[in-house]
Amino acid sequence: MLSLGEKPLTSRDRGVSAALVTALRGGGDVPPPFAVRRFSALPSLSYEAGDLDTGVPVERDFGAHVDQTNYSVIVADRVVVKWLTPSAALPHPAPDLLAHLAGFRDTAPPYAALTRVDETGERLLALVTGYLPEARDGWEWCADEAAAGRTAFAEALGRLAADLHLALSTFPPPSIVATPPAVTPISGLAERAEQALAEALALTDGEDGAWLAGRAGALRAELAPLTRPISTPLIRIHGDLHVGQILRWRDGYAVIDFDGNPTVMEAAPYQPAARDLAQLATSLEHVAQVAIKRRGTPPRQALDWAGEARELLLTAYRNRLAECGRPDLLDESLLRPFEIEQECRELVYAARHLPRWRYAPMGVLRARYPEDTP
Repeated sequence: MLSLGEKPLTSRDRGVSAALVTALRGGGDVPPPFAVRRFSALPSLSYEAGDLDTGVPVERDFGAHVDQTNYSVIVADRVVVKWLTPSAALPHPAPDLLAHLAGFRDTAPPYAALTRVDETGERLLALVTGYLPEARDGWEWCADEAAAGRTAFAEALGRLAADLHLALSTFPPPSIVATPPAVTPISGLAERAEQALAEALALTDGEDGAWLAGRAGALRAELAPLTRPISTPLIRIHGDLHVGQILRWRDGYAVIDFDGNPTVMEAAPYQPAARDLAQLATSLEHVAQVAIKRRGTPPRQALDWAGEARELLLTAYRNRLAECGRPDLLDESLLRPFEIEQECRELVYAARHLPRWRYAPMGVLRARYPEDTP
């Protein structure tokens, strides 16, 4: 186990995940330099209620077809162990968020976090959560919906996002944030958005770069609302909320991955809820671009689908907040600038990490700013 701090866990390390789950279920003391933070009780690893636990759980990975930054292992079809590769220094957003969401029904049940202390401090090694049977990645099932022209799912996503924000709005605020229901202005939003635009302009080359440069003024104007003082409540947000983080499984939908946005350094954990909602809404437009490129969906059909799905999502989100007496969590004026900033960040991510992804944010921006034609 000490080697986990020196090299990423890979499929060669068979048995380590099952051994960890077995040790956690044993409930004994954790030997130094390791530590465990428990969120809720692990489930039985028996296959039926009356079966005896064999004590030797079977493990398997998700397979090469699943695109993931870290390495996840399914144990006994009950538990998922996500090994962070590489391990992450604490503080890390996931443990606190999972602890807070232990009773939240629309996520994989959180069980535990494994850490170890080394010469650099305490580091997060693994997160242990529940396994959701028949789960499909959001980029897959949502692309299917786009290709088929189905949008009813968007209402469920809107309610899920609202319920998530309602739950996160009760997260204990830091000392620098006034206790609810007070509102607190936040600074630096405009500067960060402007920086994202500047980086997107600098890193996007070729025909796309020329097109983007020609729209720089219009894009910058879209960011203007962020220069005004923000007085919407600041809540602990998901930070990387897109359809890829929402699984469709046997019993519905579940939001996952509370590790924060890997492309944004030092992002404030407390932000307007509109930040998450804007990213989720724009991800539907990205799905439309995926359907055009990979499913052969006619462009106009895909764009119409995205527009309808987006409106259903936003309406369901607003209605759910209103039902629960918290419409104040959403500042509508922030949606558009956050959406433009997100597209810029997608372009930066494509340039630095995944060049083949550039078609998606460029497709969204070109659809929003169509060429002048008769």
